[in-house]
Amino acid sequence: MRFVFVYLKPYYFYMAIAWSLMLVELAVELLLPFFLGKLIDSGIMAGNLDHIVFWGLIMVGMALLAFAAGVTNSFFSAHVTFRFGYDVRKKLFDKVQAFSFKNLNEYPTSSLITRFTNDVRQIQNGIFMGLRIMARAPLLIAGGVIMAFIENWRIALIFVIIVPLLITFLFWVLKKASGLFERVQDRLDNVNRVMQENLSGIRLIKAFLRSSFEKNRFKQANKELMQYTKTSLRLIETSMPVLLFVMNMSLLFILWFGNLEVENNQATVGEVVAIVNYALRVSMAIGMFGFITMAFARMKASAARMEQVMDAEIDLLESDKADETHTVTEGKIAFSQVSFHYPDTRENVLTNITFTVRPKETIAIIGATGSGKTTLFQLIPRLYDVTSGSILIDGCDVREMKLDNLRKKIGYVPQAPLLFTGSIHENIAWGKNDATKEEIIKAAKDAQIHETIDSLPEGYDTLIGQKGVNLSGGQKQRISIARALIRKPKILLLDDSTSALDLKTEGKLLKAIQTYDCTTLIITQKITTAMTADRILLLDDGKLLMSGTHEELLKHSSLYRKIVESQFGKEEGYERQRHIH
Repeated sequence: MRFVFVYLKPYYFYMAIAWSLMLVELAVELLLPFFLGKLIDSGIMAGNLDHIVFWGLIMVGMALLAFAAGVTNSFFSAHVTFRFGYDVRKKLFDKVQAFSFKNLNEYPTSSLITRFTNDVRQIQNGIFMGLRIMARAPLLIAGGVIMAFIENWRIALIFVIIVPLLITFLFWVLKKASGLFERVQDRLDNVNRVMQENLSGIRLIKAFLRSSFEKNRFKQANKELMQYTKTSLRLIETSMPVLLFVMNMSLLFILWFGNLEVENNQATVGEVVAIVNYALRVSMAIGMFGFITMAFARMKASAARMEQVMDAEIDLLESDKADETHTVTEGKIAFSQVSFHYPDTRENVLTNITFTVRPKETIAIIGATGSGKTTLFQLIPRLYDVTSGSILIDGCDVREMKLDNLRKKIGYVPQAPLLFTGSIHENIAWGKNDATKEEIIKAAKDAQIHETIDSLPEGYDTLIGQKGVNLSGGQKQRISIARALIRKPKILLLDDSTSALDLKTEGKLLKAIQTYDCTTLIITQKITTAMTADRILLLDDGKLLMSGTHEELLKHSSLYRKIVESQFGKEEGYERQRHIH
């Protein structure tokens, strides 16, 4: 709960106003039964109309005051609640934006979405209830008991037994419910994850006729959420009848004992009526505790989940010694004895990788699936830190560079192209915020996608569906490449980004990239693509086996020859292909 109070701190003034108004409501609620007793004893029982009118007008005036205080309290409570939600979502988004890949692996997308939405809403509900009735309920119980003792201490003794018993019971319910609601939020994460995966892969599901399997998977996740929710709500709902039963029994005792006291002249009718009213108010306040307990339990569970994200340690930070003036100017890349393993694992993905790429050189990286090619790419813009060794760009260790200075000069096209909802124009300009129309068109032409865009009815204003669902794989790849090219990067990283292109289109694309003043690294499975590079790096099982031209690797590497043969056939075949190329 510390997390909640930290973000409520700027609104303590408004909270103080809300609580002050709540106290006005509470004071009126506690005084009304007292005045009702006076009206009965000095007015109705005495037959004095003036006293009836006097006390009646006071009660009406106080009721109007309580109404005005309640409305104003709701205004300030809502202000605090929604401002809190705005601040927390903003801070949470900023925190996630600063996450390293390690942090993102710890918190799945579905879990983060639940925390952004449902968890924030549960905390907001708890805060609003706290400003409206959460503090009012215990004060009403305490105040009602005190006022009952002021009216007639003998009749009010019943409260000494009942109230501590009920409060102990409520604390037990709260403790039990907090753990249950935390499990509910975890199951909600799971439902969101299944839904997200299903909606993202709906075309593949239909193609593979896996609808029945996915329905069962969702049914299971949904069933678990339902069961935990039912268990949690049953605990809360069961507690309320218990509370009300005990309070109603105590109310019957008050009426019975109060009647005896009136007959013995130890109490007046007004005092008994006032104490009955206080008992009803205490009963109502304890009844509120059912809702308060549920809201507070959910709030506590959600706050703990939010606090996990806010307190998550980001392992990839800028060094205090980072040179703010250093940026990527030439594009020279040097790996020196680089080894890497993913967080929470011990097996190296890359082992003792050493090579140098000269400025404006084009390097092809080839190797079997799982050989560490993509991982190698992710180390260059420092999406992960090396486990050992160093990566130098233009002679400076990437760990000693400002991340902004490093990454703004790198164009990275990932293996799975990701486009955002919006127009084609916006998606290409996403690589450079201030890009002009001419720059966008040039990048699209160089990426060999301009003619395709121009043929669309809306041209560059054509809207792209979520993740580019209305585009082909090749079109998405080329738009992603245009987005990288528009940055005019000094280092261009293409992670198997031409796999969906035909040889002719790919050739034009690679030729256009050569006109850019940048160092280019291409991960590819195509020998025809690798042959266009100045050098080829051959990776296998996280190790750099060999570096050289196509001819050098063909001559000295048996693994490379096998790869070539798998694509072109026997030696005569691929020699002919090489000659044609």
